[in-house]
Amino acid sequence: MDYSIRPLTQEDEPFLWQMLYEAAHLVEEGNLTVQDAKNNPDLAKYVKNWGCKDDSGFVAILESSNQPVGAAWLRLFTGENKGYGYVDEQTPELAIAILPQYRNQGIGTQLLTHLLAAVNKYYPSVSLSTRATNPAFGLYKRCGFEVVPGSEIINRVGGISLKMKINF
Repeated sequence: MDYSIRPLTQEDEPFLWQMLYEAAHLVEEGNLTVQDAKNNPDLAKYVKNWGCKDDSGFVAILESSNQPVGAAWLRLFTGENKGYGYVDEQTPELAIAILPQYRNQGIGTQLLTHLLAAVNKYYPSVSLSTRATNPAFGLYKRCGFEVVPGSEIINRVGGISLKMKINF
């Protein structure tokens, strides 16, 4: 499978909503549409009005069909508008997702590698929130993320979520 990686643009916002839906595991929770992500203010803040000054990210596009299949993106939050992986106002939060049929083929690794290489001179670190059972947990560790001590919480479905962070 041949794919290319390019920077995200404002025109990619509709696809980012689909990726947010995947990243938040909404289908596993019985939420059947992307609209469920848009209607959740704690999730919507990761995508709504994409393309702000500090937004950055990459999208993977299939060469054969020009179809986007995955994305990794960062957004800065404030103490008054924290995301799930918030650590401070200088550390953007990562969101990443791959369409289910394209997972476990290295696309997430490539997207995350591109993104971290592009932002490591602009930020002291990058954070994320993940479920302890997320198959991508190993990817995050391989890329250099470490669990933030004491960050484990009970998430909205009763499982364990935790924050991870990579320092540059």
